[in-house]
Amino acid sequence: MNSNSYPIRILHAMLRVGDLDKSIAFYSQHLGMTLLRRQDYPEGEYTLAFIGYEDEAHGTVLELTYNWGKDNYELGTAFGHIALATDDIYTTCDALATQGVNITRLPGPMKDDAAIVIAFIEDPDGYKIELIQRK
Repeated sequence: MNSNSYPIRILHAMLRVGDLDKSIAFYSQHLGMTLLRRQDYPEGEYTLAFIGYEDEAHGTVLELTYNWGKDNYELGTAFGHIALATDDIYTTCDALATQGVNITRLPGPMKDDAAIVIAFIEDPDGYKIELIQRK
């Protein structure tokens, strides 16, 4: 609970994507997320897709935003990564590599804390996703 008199929680994080269908396929096929809802906004010329592991009432999800006619973005230097937990990071990375996912850091101990095992992958737009081994 936070110090406010009302509960606050994270609803979603938004990523701008260049190919919405390709991004939905990546997050659903490779990372096991479910497309929760998708809505076109013709007047604004964009589409929103919400994807996650559980519905928005119970968990945090990703909002994938496709601005019509825009197929790529500069990622900038402020955004870091999305973090996901896995029970078996080595098996997960082997499966993702077999599926053609770009693994930018192979699984292994974190540099400053060898007890934590991590790996990094990239989504189709180049966003970094950290996989963290859960004990």
